[in-house]
Amino acid sequence: MTLTSTDIHTHLDSLAKPQGSLGQLEQLAVRLAEAQQSLAPVTRPRGIILFAGDHGVVESGVSAWPSAVTTAMMQTIAQGRASSNALARAAGCDLRLVDIGSITPLARPLPEFVTDRRLAAGTQNLALGPAMTVAQFDAAWAIGAEEARQLVAQNYRLLLAGEMGIGNTTPAACLNMLLCNTDAAVSTGSGAGADDAMRAHKQAIVAAVVAREKPGLENDPKAAIAALCGFEIAAMAGFYAAAAQAGATILLDGYVTTAAALIAERLMPGSAQRMIAAHLSAEPGHRAALDALGLVPILEWQMRLGEGSGALVALPLLDAAAALLGEVATLAEVMGK
Repeated sequence: MTLTSTDIHTHLDSLAKPQGSLGQLEQLAVRLAEAQQSLAPVTRPRGIILFAGDHGVVESGVSAWPSAVTTAMMQTIAQGRASSNALARAAGCDLRLVDIGSITPLARPLPEFVTDRRLAAGTQNLALGPAMTVAQFDAAWAIGAEEARQLVAQNYRLLLAGEMGIGNTTPAACLNMLLCNTDAAVSTGSGAGADDAMRAHKQAIVAAVVAREKPGLENDPKAAIAALCGFEIAAMAGFYAAAAQAGATILLDGYVTTAAALIAERLMPGSAQRMIAAHLSAEPGHRAALDALGLVPILEWQMRLGEGSGALVALPLLDAAAALLGEVATLAEVMGK
């Protein structure tokens, strides 16, 4: 029997509190209970997989930062000193880093929570041709799916993904435009600090490459998506699809992870039913992507770091929603009826 939003609202209204008195927390509780199909949802144990990869399109001047920063930040994560490490520790969330396509590998030896699964030294430049082949897309998807299945097998109930990859808001913008039918101006933001001139240049590239690939979307959606994708984005898409298929709850981060969620929903319809949106990114196309998935963000804090940071910040609110549903007495119990 399907647990509906009406069922969940009825339960919330029966609790020992004025009806609707916890505002948006009650709306989050409804979404969490719907995703887990339970009036006693659980949010622990939880784990985040950070997928990292480089992008050939950086060569076309779409980023304020060079690709070398990807490996530098991966090294910082491996040392436990990045924002994602700090936020994961604060939220009681296990963290793992998977290098799936960096140009420069991490220094050895690798700590236990870091794995090198590189498929290539970055994608090809999507401004000049397909970013990857369908075979590469499938390989990246499979790696992400395997990571999700491993977490589910270890009884993780709440799954998060994050990303590290200089230039990855460009493929995310392309995928947003391709899969949400937005225009290039809406899809293309400043990423990690692009100025107005760089953003205009980036927007022109996004418009051109989507025009190039969109005619093939209907007949061969995977090929069209692969042509615009990144290794870490494809891996996250596989991660989300496998997590949803296994019945796990998924907490989305920002613009790049939501591009992966769009792919998962396109190639495995129904995946979005297991998703909760942590926040609304500062990237202008993010709202359109969430609307396409039927998701309402928990936070609107203008965050745009990536690394799963927004999802990690939102975790305590999911804990509160689960506690509200599962631990509060009903009014009938309080009144002795």
